[in-house]
Amino acid sequence: MGRMISQLVLPFHLLLMLGVSLASLNDHRYNIGDEVPLFVNKVGPLNNPSETYQYYDLPFCQPGELLPEKESLGEVLNGDRLTNTLYQLKFGAEKDGVVLCHKKLDQNDVSKFRAAIIKDYYYQMYFDDLPFWGFVGKIEDELWTLDGKGPKYFLFKHVQFDVLYNGNQVIEIHALSDPSNVVDITEDIDLNITFTYNVRWNETSIPFKNRMARYSRASAKPVNHQIHWFSIINSIVISVLLMTFFAVSMMQRLKNDLRKWSSGDEEEDKEVGWKYLHGDVFRCPPNMPLLCAVIGAGTQLLTLFCCLFILAFLGVLYPYNRGTLLTSLVIIYTLTSAVAGYSSASFYCQFIETGWERSVTFSTVLFLGPFLLMQFFLNSVTVSFGATLAIPFGTILVIILVYTLVAIPLLALGGIIGNRRRSEFQAPSATKKCAREIPSLAWYRKTPGQMFLAGLLPFSAIVVELHQLYSTLWGYKISTLPGILFFMFIILMLLTVTLSIGLTYIQLTVEDHEWWWRSIFRGGSTAVFMFAYSIYFYCKSNMSGVFQTTIFFVYNTCICYAFFLMLGTISLRSSLMFTRHIYHAVKSE
Repeated sequence: MGRMISQLVLPFHLLLMLGVSLASLNDHRYNIGDEVPLFVNKVGPLNNPSETYQYYDLPFCQPGELLPEKESLGEVLNGDRLTNTLYQLKFGAEKDGVVLCHKKLDQNDVSKFRAAIIKDYYYQMYFDDLPFWGFVGKIEDELWTLDGKGPKYFLFKHVQFDVLYNGNQVIEIHALSDPSNVVDITEDIDLNITFTYNVRWNETSIPFKNRMARYSRASAKPVNHQIHWFSIINSIVISVLLMTFFAVSMMQRLKNDLRKWSSGDEEEDKEVGWKYLHGDVFRCPPNMPLLCAVIGAGTQLLTLFCCLFILAFLGVLYPYNRGTLLTSLVIIYTLTSAVAGYSSASFYCQFIETGWERSVTFSTVLFLGPFLLMQFFLNSVTVSFGATLAIPFGTILVIILVYTLVAIPLLALGGIIGNRRRSEFQAPSATKKCAREIPSLAWYRKTPGQMFLAGLLPFSAIVVELHQLYSTLWGYKISTLPGILFFMFIILMLLTVTLSIGLTYIQLTVEDHEWWWRSIFRGGSTAVFMFAYSIYFYCKSNMSGVFQTTIFFVYNTCICYAFFLMLGTISLRSSLMFTRHIYHAVKSE
């Protein structure tokens, strides 16, 4: 019995090990002279936010022994590589002109620094869990040089740390480079450089609980913030008016159809085209295991998004909380495997009694399979470039172990529960043996035309917020807030539901009963527009290079594919509810 309990506890213990230990207030209290933890993290070009390398890949001053900080799974996946440094910042202790080290740079070292300055490299450090940034050097064009020969490249050799504190807690930190304290590295020659730093401490009234707020405030100017809110309110108003008008029109049209149906007049009866499909509209859809897999994967991703919003509202997820978002993604996705298994199996068993295992298997492979293939390709690219985003082999083994011991059993458990709680599909009317022939359709009534319309309208409502989201994902500023994202996500789902119902009704009125798969493609078509916009966003940005381009499009492909499955599931379920309702109303008449 004890052995069985230990086997059950082990997988969940592994999940807890992946989490981030959240520091309490007491963990950030110091006395005068106490050593405050400071770690160097990574360096990279400013215009390519995903292209980062370890701090000591550049020939900075190194301690005698490099001691990497123990990191969570999310920090590793995020490319964080915290390491000790020679900088020593003691609480409340000011320093002037402290020598960090005397460094002899050979021609190769000079060339590395110059290449970094040309690409506008920055460095990132963490002080008391607060991130801060600084630049490696500067470029002076020939117009600004005394001899008229240029450009010239200068390496910053002095840093001033400005720290704000409140009582015995650190609130804010900045790293400022002295433009006059530089060394010319334009030519490939050996150099002897003395790196120095200052430390300044100033008191502030900002409370400790608000010290992360400045990272959100740095997102935009007040004018841009007002424009952002105006655009969002405009999108919400237009969406609400559109959905209200559409709903009223649909209700009036359905009432007229039901009145004509119940009147018994043959001439009026012929105008209600969808009533002829009562024996075909609930026919078992083709490729049933795959369709149920879409439902399972889409429901799991929808649950994942809802959980992330809840964590954001609870304050667990906030800007620059190292690795918490990615750790939450891994843990929640693992635990929601049961949702995928249950949704897939329960829907499948409504139509077919045996073979639900295939749909459950497909539900986990449908999203995770392509995602892992892309990650394998991406990891190969990052390893070849030596970037920090490369996932170590040990981390890969941990992820495989967690998925094998936790996700797969939960997936199977969800499938078993869904199978045992199955109920026969309650169609309002009996299904005919032979399927009704579908008449020829105009081009705009076919799948591509309906996908264009069903994707364009929701995309138009969220495009402003989508731009802000991309700016947050592929930049350094927090351009959006969880509350705004949540409202736009609700608008997106409501528009998807409304358009799915309306287009399904239009499809049935022309006596086309093959609506199952088309409803999925209609709902998921918004993701196609999202991906197209990502191409536009990349072309307008300053990102460049093979590495950053690969990272950008691989991750955006995964994000848009997840939205395709999620919105397709929402569209299918809403169309099914609508179809059941109208044919049940016909049966009642």
